[in-house]
Amino acid sequence: MTRRLLVWRRLGLRARLTLLYGGLFFVAGSVLLWFTHLLTARALNQRFVVAVEKVADRGRPEPLVSGGALPAQTPPAETLSAQTLPGGALGADGIARRVRTDVEQGAADVLDEVLRSSLIVMILVGVVAVVLGYLVADRALRPLDRVTETAQRLSESTLHERIALRGPQDEVKRLADTFDAMLDRLHRVFDAQRRFIASASHELRTPLAVNRTVLEVSLEEPAASEDLKALARALLGATARYERLIDGLLMLAQSEQEITVRRPVDLRQVVRTAMEQIGPQPRRGKVTVHEDLHPAVAHGDPLFLERCLVNLLENAVKYNVRDGEVWVRLREDDAGACLTVENTGPPVPPYEVGDLFEPFRRHGGDRIRSARGAGLGLSIVRAIAVAHGGTADARARPEGGLTVTVRLPR
Repeated sequence: MTRRLLVWRRLGLRARLTLLYGGLFFVAGSVLLWFTHLLTARALNQRFVVAVEKVADRGRPEPLVSGGALPAQTPPAETLSAQTLPGGALGADGIARRVRTDVEQGAADVLDEVLRSSLIVMILVGVVAVVLGYLVADRALRPLDRVTETAQRLSESTLHERIALRGPQDEVKRLADTFDAMLDRLHRVFDAQRRFIASASHELRTPLAVNRTVLEVSLEEPAASEDLKALARALLGATARYERLIDGLLMLAQSEQEITVRRPVDLRQVVRTAMEQIGPQPRRGKVTVHEDLHPAVAHGDPLFLERCLVNLLENAVKYNVRDGEVWVRLREDDAGACLTVENTGPPVPPYEVGDLFEPFRRHGGDRIRSARGAGLGLSIVRAIAVAHGGTADARARPEGGLTVTVRLPR
């Protein structure tokens, strides 16, 4: 019983409705066939068998031919007598028994023929009913498929899309309208959040730029003491971290918006440009970068894609070990472009890999508390990939480090 329930639940709603329609038809057809068989047998019994018994009970050989016509309920007596007696004469009781036997046999044959014909017709009509049930279920569930497809396609960057289902105000139409209203509310909330982040980031840049200028001027002041200069350098470092944090927040807010610029981008050239940008940065020890770049093209915003690759390479170099290695692989298949960045580094627990794509998270799962980064690198990578219709995933290497894969569709 449990296994049957599991099989039933695994079927789609369209298949379950089709089976339900077909099952109900066969149940109703079986009941109708049973009642038809009973009523036909009763009618035959009353019409023929009972009439023959009445003839036998009268005890006289009533003529079976009257006015040249035979009664509809009994076969011709002359035929029966001719078939049974050579002399052509038969008593009334013998004729009645013979007629009753023949009538009962004929009634049974008629019932069997009616039953077989009804079964064949019911099976044929049942097959047609199952097909029609599938078509009706498909027609009824088509608006739900549209709702499902829209929900699967939506993301933070495509909340402007709506189902906009047309038709009568039935249950499906009300469901689609409710879903559209929910999308309107979500769109307004996300837009307000992005505008707030962008505005806050822009507003915070000005005081930080003023602070940096004042600190740099104080460092150039000849009369400044060493303690004052040390404090200025520490404040400059903190200011630089805050500037990187604000820039990261602004980039994250922009990358989560809908991509308005889409054109073919040579990812191999973008990867090389990103590697040139991280080249001059100081590193703790030398990190060897291995390239395996094949031609690959993606459609999107070149600046966002470049930022995505720069963040990937910066993370691979920053969170590495002394004399570590980085492998950059780029290829293209039927699904689109695939970029893989793999690096050596400290071990990362597999259960913490998913948290690395959350804002303000670093390797090891700790919140940001040092100058190593703002903790937005992989968050920006995933946001840009999703905005372009792609994905960004990571897995921990058994020997330490990460393997981050970015897939962009054609």
